[in-house]
Formats: sequence, structure tokens, C-alpha cells
Amino acid sequence: MNLPNCCTAPLTHWPLPQALPGAILVSSQFDPKALASYDFERCGIAPPASIQRSVAKRQAEYLTGRLCAREALRQLGQPNQVPPIGEDRAPVWPAGVSGSITHGSNWAAAIVAHSNAYRSLGLDMETLLAAERAERLAGEILTAQELQRLPREQVALGVTLTFSLKESLFKALYPLVGKRFYFEHAELLEWSDDGQARLRLLTDLNEQWHHGVEVQGQFSVEGERLLSLVSIPR
Repeated sequence: MNLPNCCTAPLTHWPLPQALPGAILVSSQFDPKALASYDFERCGIAPPASIQRSVAKRQAEYLTGRLCAREALRQLGQPNQVPPIGEDRAPVWPAGVSGSITHGSNWAAAIVAHSNAYRSLGLDMETLLAAERAERLAGEILTAQELQRLPREQVALGVTLTFSLKESLFKALYPLVGKRFYFEHAELLEWSDDGQARLRLLTDLNEQWHHGVEVQGQFSVEGERLLSLVSIPR
């Protein structure tokens, strides 16, 4: 595999507490300052026009995320596949594959699985918020009930986790419902120190995914990096 100097070799691992049989997660670290103008061509990945016009950071995270996705797809039995950006800006996965890509703080990851095992996957990475910023953002991200349940001694973790899990929920459900929804349309009911979480929809998206439906999620924290996943089994 041709790798640019701006990112590390893709690493296959499972940093989350609960394994998903058949799912493959690949991650890589990147440095936008080391991105070269020819790196996309060298890697055989064609950047869409929106990425070509972007700053080095956005280009590096796109390239690294797609390299992770290509490697994960290769291990799944889909060699030389790079998911393009769809009209809705979401990755377009090959037929028979569910997947998700995330990036932030010079780190990117992709997860894939056969869609006959998982209808959809939503992966999100966030950097833990500072306590003061978490306090400021809490009212924008959390519902009134979530604010009541928020542990005051873990405000930074609680707000970051709620944000991330709702992002993962959106990524998992959007391909199934084709409808956008926002922070106020879901709530985090509970989460535990062992990385398990439970969410509930507060809006009607379609006949199956409606107000009151509950979904399991999971998460891990490594240093300042929080990773969350929502998987919808077949």
C-alpha cells in the first residue's frame, strides 16, 4: 500500500468495550502539515471538488479516513474500494456493506461490516471538552431531562459523550430513514463506566424508527479521545 508521509499505517484494532462479530475497525493518525500536493494521486484516491478546495487539515482527514476505509473494506473482502461522497455528503458504501468514517484531532477511523449482519453503523470520535466549554454547550446539546441526569462531577465527560452518541445515532439511522434529525430529537437515557449506553428517539422518522424507540450504544475513552458507536443489527 502506498502511504503518504502525513499519516501512519492503518491499524486494525477494537478499542470499544463490546465486540461486533464480523465488524472491522481501522484507524490512523495524521499530520496535516506533512500533507503533500501529490499524496492523493500517490494513494490512488481521487479527492472530490469540495476537498480539493479545502484547507490542508480537511484534505488530510479525508485522505486518512478513506485510506482506513479502503483497508477495512479490503479485509472484508472488498479490495480497491474507496467510498465516494454522496450528494448528502455521507460516504457511499459498496453494495452489501455497512460502514462509517470519523475523524478529529489528527486521528481518523473507519468501521465496516457486511450489511446482512448489521443494517447500519455509526462511528464518532470527539475530543473531550474542557469543563467550562462543556458547561456553556450543555444547554445546546442536552435535553432538559438529560441536564437533570447530568452528573455534576462529570460534566465534561457527560456533555462530550452525549454529543458523540447522538452523532453516532444520526450516522447509523440516516441511511435507513433518509431524514435529518438533531440533538433535541434524541436523548441519552443512561450510560455506565464500562462503556455501555442507551438512547431513545424523541421524534418520528418513519414507521420503524419513531418516538420512544430505544437504541444501544457503546463508547471508550483513551486519553482525551472519546469514541462512540451505534450499531443496528440485521
